[in-house]
Parts: sequence; C-alpha cells; structure tokens
Amino acid sequence: MMKRSPNILIFNPDQWRGDVMGHLGNPAALTPNLDQLVAEDAISFRNAFVQATVCTPSRCSYMTGWYPHVFGHRTMHHMLHDRQADANLLRVLKDNGYFIWWGGKNDLIPGQNGYEADCDVSFRPSRSDYERWGYEPQQDAHIGNQAWRGDPESDNYYSFFKGRLETGDQALHFDPDWAMVYGAIDFLNSYEGDQPLCVFLPLGFPHPPYCVEEPWFSAIDRNNLPERTQLQSLDEKPALLRGIRENQHLSTWDEDRWSELRATYYGMCARVDHQFGLVKQALVDSSRYDDTAIFIFSDHGDFTGDYGLVEKTQNTLEDCLCNVPLIIKPPSNAEVVAGTRDQLVELVDFPATVYEMAGIDPGHWHFGKSLVGQLTSTDKPHRDAVFCEGGRLRNERQASEYESQKLSGELGLYSPRISLQIGEEDSFTHSKATMCRTDRYKYIRRLYEQDELYDLLNDPGETENLITSETHQKIRLELIERMLLWYQETCDIVPMRSDQRFFMRQQKS
Repeated sequence: MMKRSPNILIFNPDQWRGDVMGHLGNPAALTPNLDQLVAEDAISFRNAFVQATVCTPSRCSYMTGWYPHVFGHRTMHHMLHDRQADANLLRVLKDNGYFIWWGGKNDLIPGQNGYEADCDVSFRPSRSDYERWGYEPQQDAHIGNQAWRGDPESDNYYSFFKGRLETGDQALHFDPDWAMVYGAIDFLNSYEGDQPLCVFLPLGFPHPPYCVEEPWFSAIDRNNLPERTQLQSLDEKPALLRGIRENQHLSTWDEDRWSELRATYYGMCARVDHQFGLVKQALVDSSRYDDTAIFIFSDHGDFTGDYGLVEKTQNTLEDCLCNVPLIIKPPSNAEVVAGTRDQLVELVDFPATVYEMAGIDPGHWHFGKSLVGQLTSTDKPHRDAVFCEGGRLRNERQASEYESQKLSGELGLYSPRISLQIGEEDSFTHSKATMCRTDRYKYIRRLYEQDELYDLLNDPGETENLITSETHQKIRLELIERMLLWYQETCDIVPMRSDQRFFMRQQKS
C-alpha cells in the first residue's frame, strides 16, 4: 500500500487502438509524449483488453471492476443506476476525500441523475474561458455539418472519413476536446485546496469521424503505415460483420484511400498525445507531477480499415477492437521499472490499482486484480486469460440499441450497424457473444452462430477460423472450460453488508 494518497489523472481517449503507439513498435504512430513517459516513469501494457467493444458497457465495467454481464451492461443506453452507481470509481474517490474534476464525455451515469454525487466540478467552458484562451469554440465533428459525407449512394457516405479539419484564422480546430484540456490545465494551475485531486479527462478523439487539423493531419508518414488485415470473404465471420461491410459500401476503395483514412486516424491519436503532453506539463508546472498517479487508456479500439471496415461493432471481438492502450505512471513514492509489459490484463484491473495506490477500501466486491505488483516486475504473472462480451438475445429489444437509430435516423453514420442490431429476422445478426483469450488462442462463443477459434501466434489477424479443426478440439474444450469457470466466478455480486434475519420490534419504554 502506498504511504499517502496520490493525486490521480485519468486520461481517457475514446476508441484508441492498442497498436497505435510508437513505443510498441508501430513505425507510423506519432506519440512522443507517451513514448517518453513509458521510457522514463511509466509502464505500458501491450496486452490490455476491454470487457466490451462499445463505449457505455466498457465504461461501466472499468469504472466499477465488474464485467458487463453482472448487471446487464450491454448497450449504449443502460448506465450505472441505484447501488451500481455507488461502485463508480469517481464516487468512491469522492466519498474518500478526493476532489473530483470531470471534464469531457459521459457514457457512464444516467444524464437525468446529474453529476453531483460523482464529482465536485463537472466542467463546462464559459464565454470568459474562451476569451481567456483566445479561441472561438468550434463544433464537435460528430454534430457539425455533414456535407463531407456526399450523396447517400456514394462510397464515402458511411466511411466516417472527413479528412483535414479547417481552423479558419485560429491555430487549432477548437472543439470540445481542446476546451476540456485547457480547462484541466487551468484547474491544475489554480487549485489551492487541501484535498487530493482526481482529474478525469474522457476525451472524444480519436473516435470517428476520421478528421484532424494541421499539423497532425500531414504529420503521419503514409508509407510507414503497417499493413491492414484484409479478407476477401467474411463467410467465416459473424453475420453482423458481413452485414456492416455490405452496408458501408466501401468495397470500391483502393489502398491509397484506405491509407488516407488510416493516416488521419493516426493523426487524431497524435493530437491526443500532444494534448496529454500539455496536461503533463501542467502537472509539472503546478508541482504535482511527482505526487500524481497517471492512468492512460481507451474504452475500445477501431477497425480503421481492417477487414474492409470502419468504426466498431457491438458483438464482434477482434483484437483491433478489444486491445487498447493502458499506461500507468505511479506516484514517485512507488518504485517502478519503466517500460512495456507483455502480461494479459483487463480494464477491470484499473479501479483495483487505483484503490491500492490510494489506500482505499471501495466497500464493494469487484473482479479487478491490482497492477501495482507489475510496477517493479517485468515478468510477474497476472492473468491466464482475458474476457470480452456483447450482443443480445432474440427479442431482447431493450438491448438492441433502437434508441440510437431514433437519435441518428435511418441515414445516420451508424445505421449500417444499428439497422442490423434492431432486426429480428431469421438470420439473427446481433447474437450474444463472449470471448476468452489467452496469450496464444482466442475462443468466441456465439449463441446463435458458429463459434470462433483463432491461433493468434500463427494468425494474428484472426483470418482463419479453426473451430471445426480436428487438431484444435483439445484447445477448444480447454477454452470452453476456462470460460465456464470465469462465468461461475463472476456471475453475481453479493453485497458486503448483511441484513438481519429477524424483525426486531421496537421496545416500548
């Protein structure tokens, strides 16, 4: 246990693939700030995995230490309610004396409940903030003018590819992410209270649309991009994946167009890396860097052209979607052997790590395993398998995300996926699915479709389904047994506080 409660920075970009970082050997990734942090003060987990591949289920999982199935967090529209909300890491820290500053997106707690129980400041920039910063606010790419999509029949309409963002007469495309980063910097430079701080920055980038301003748009060397995973046929893949590829209309794209889209995504990651550098410098300038535990991770990944697809899915579990960055810098009173780690870890391990560093008993049962022991050891075992899940039962309409279709309309950017999720046709495409992944093999059990089995050593792109291979049946059975054990261990939560068995009548005086 650490000797004192550290300040905590949770730097939480949205939809960042785990392989787009320079220190992990990607020659096209431009992440100098993260690379320096890992070289000097932090550890980076190469094999960190989310427990769901869309925003809300993943966030509800890694902020509680619970798997999505424990309380049915399998959609974008079911967040932390009632006593589940009491397990939210932010609320636990607040109840244990931390001052919580939250700047950025939600996708965690119900909007109708407000933020008061979970943070001290829910930052929203004012007009005076923009005047002090010297910028005019510009729209988020998700809600701005979508003329860039072109005609609904074109092969760009569902590509999420917007390209270079214009800044006008400003140096930056000053969208909400920039406002949140500048707000966090202001807060770090002005806070004079005695409470330890938790700064929570859930940013929007690099979530598509794929777009970024200069200098990041042109900063990525297109010639250094790794090869993308390609499959001419998705016949062995789940129906949802096949349906999305048909609906997105991207089959006519040549490799030059894919390279531009991918380089733009890499540029978005580079901008986020730069923004992290600004926040880190604010910690240094405010004399807080040494006493701050920094956690950098994403909620899920992105196809970015792999399999001829963009964005993400809700029930397919490829590594490009479920493997994410996870970087931890402890406070200076904790020893650390900086660098990369190869152990399998899950994002449910994040809150457990925070609680150990802060010396906090969260007061609820969870399934995370603290990563503090990995700080000084490069080869200490951690997990033998990691898990991820999604999808729904037939006729489970409340888990189909039909709300998303109502919000975006039939021609919305997400309609190639959402239109498949809300259907109940014979070839059900939104099948419930669960992944069990070891360091070599990945098994995916599907409720209404063919299961999947991949040898990741020989097939890292998950292109050859070995589920019917006679030579792999022993592996398949071992992974089924491992998944069953996991389900039994994590199927429910027993409250820490017991009830009285007998009614105690009030004694009359």
